[in-house]
Amino acid sequence: MTNLKNILGLAVAASVLGAAVPALAEDVKLGILGDLTGPIESLAPPIVAGAQLAFDHVNAQGGILGGGKIISIVGDSACDPSVAGPAADKLVNTDQITAMVGAFCTGATIGAATAAGIPGGMVQISPSASAPALTTLQDNDLVFRTTPSDAFQGVKMAELLLSKGIKDVALTYVNNDYGKGLADVFAQTFTAGGGTVSANVAHEDGKADYRAELGQLAGSGSQYLAILAYASGSGRTMLQQAIEGGEFDATAYIGGDGMVGDDLLTGLPADSINGKIIATRAGAYTGESANIYAKLATDAGQDPAATYAPQAYDAAFLLALAVQKNGSAAREGLSAALRVGLALLALAIGALNVKDFFAFGRGPTLAIPAAAKP
Repeated sequence: MTNLKNILGLAVAASVLGAAVPALAEDVKLGILGDLTGPIESLAPPIVAGAQLAFDHVNAQGGILGGGKIISIVGDSACDPSVAGPAADKLVNTDQITAMVGAFCTGATIGAATAAGIPGGMVQISPSASAPALTTLQDNDLVFRTTPSDAFQGVKMAELLLSKGIKDVALTYVNNDYGKGLADVFAQTFTAGGGTVSANVAHEDGKADYRAELGQLAGSGSQYLAILAYASGSGRTMLQQAIEGGEFDATAYIGGDGMVGDDLLTGLPADSINGKIIATRAGAYTGESANIYAKLATDAGQDPAATYAPQAYDAAFLLALAVQKNGSAAREGLSAALRVGLALLALAIGALNVKDFFAFGRGPTLAIPAAAKP
């Protein structure tokens, strides 16, 4: 798709669908391609659980397509395009899923789409792939996201630092679509706002030692270190080695959403990091729908505030609604059903049950607004 990647969800926002109901109940296979191993493995389980919660919700309240069940199949992309392609190929061509939630990393999302999703005519919605590169992917209108682009996150990160009086940073980013995209937007906005990026250094994920890169960054003379990477990968290693080296201001280290994860603290003394990380993440939802989602997640034993878990619920529920609108488990027509049927209405999922949503609103539907084109 050349013109936009719509942000499809407001947490648990309900859409009014005039559904084509099949004569017989039909089960539907929907995939979840998660980055269960690799640099964001600590973030992945709650995201998978958020998607599964939506599928369970649909199944518990009458199912889909005349009483059929959603059968979820989980794959692992490892946050790596070379792994994501074969994993997606299995889901698309062997498991024969109708659509999928995922992947979670941008590179893996694009790898899955180009290797299997787009050739297979399959819709996929990522809850967390945020790089601007996804916007310009030639995807035949099949690839969507429920999180804002880093064209937005990078701006907000720069504005946040400037508002805190931080005017000079040494910047390093993981050398992939996510890291480069976020770093480019951040650096442009930060300098335009009067800040200085004293060093801008790409690094490769998966190394055991980043002291050479840290030496280059420290040599810039900046007090503040910004690491745009992953909590379970290079981000954690670089942060640990930066703290050990003591060459940066120890009162604040800067990161993006990829640095939000329990693994970031592994091996670090609590007093070395508590209250000293400035990091951006997907914004918290508010209002009635957020309260309802929080109860659903809590009742299921999940953390409603887990990073990207609400966006995963949105992505999964939107797929279910689109399948119901399309009237079958076929891939053909699903993208159009998603666009035509999914009006972003201020209705909470708890106001009516799932079956009511599928049946309600036989009249004209609203088109999805062209939100967030960057």
